[in-house]
Amino acid sequence: MPWVESTTGEVRDPVLRETFNEAAELYDKARPGYPPALVAELARLTGLRPESRVLEVGPGTGQLTRSLAGFGCHITAVELGDAMAAVARRRLARFPRVDVRHAEFERWPLPEEPFDLVACATAFHWIDPAVRLEKAADALRAGGRLAVVVTHHVAGGTTDFFTRVQDCYERHDPATPPGLRLRPSSEICSDTQEIEDCPRFGDVTVTRCEQDITYTADQYLDVLCTYSGHRALDSTRRAALLACVRDLIEKGHGGRITKRYLHELTVATRVTP
Repeated sequence: MPWVESTTGEVRDPVLRETFNEAAELYDKARPGYPPALVAELARLTGLRPESRVLEVGPGTGQLTRSLAGFGCHITAVELGDAMAAVARRRLARFPRVDVRHAEFERWPLPEEPFDLVACATAFHWIDPAVRLEKAADALRAGGRLAVVVTHHVAGGTTDFFTRVQDCYERHDPATPPGLRLRPSSEICSDTQEIEDCPRFGDVTVTRCEQDITYTADQYLDVLCTYSGHRALDSTRRAALLACVRDLIEKGHGGRITKRYLHELTVATRVTP
């Protein structure tokens, strides 16, 4: 996996989609949560309140779920991976209104009572595009909201590291295009065409929020080991790649680097049929 990969790619290889489940505990430990400002805007735009019924698709181990649960709403979280779902249940045990289901969203039978909000964070691209919008619309009441969060890896933070680390990828990951570089947020175009083209949704809005996170070498390698492309590398290539990245962080950057993320929140309203 090239190190600049965005989570917006339409990669639906079932092997890659299920690699997260192999590292559920590491995923929970290493993956960052979402900025409070983004969560607050999601709640404002969707009218989230204690009586709201929320369907979260692909919650992972609950990075967004924990923030949404803080509003006191009823959440049904549908997670593909059994290990991921187990960690999510443990992490969300203090929220009695959260129900984590182990199921594939595409085949999960919708309850009769519709939801006020369908949310999906950094997982929408893994869902079958022939199903995801139609089923989200089916799950919502008229006037309900769809909220999708997409995460991009963008230029910023320790910029010299992210330029130099490309050499590690070009040496050890044959899928890496030569000369690949992170782009600044200003060059990342929002892609809302799919939702705007769906006649069952309207009033599409996009909110952007950046966050910088500083990692030690161990912490950053943990994050890399939660990405599907890194996990899909054969063990020899992966070990060599991670050793190269570690060496660059420890010897070239004093043992710490800062990574910049761009989170995009797209909210759309379920229109009356």
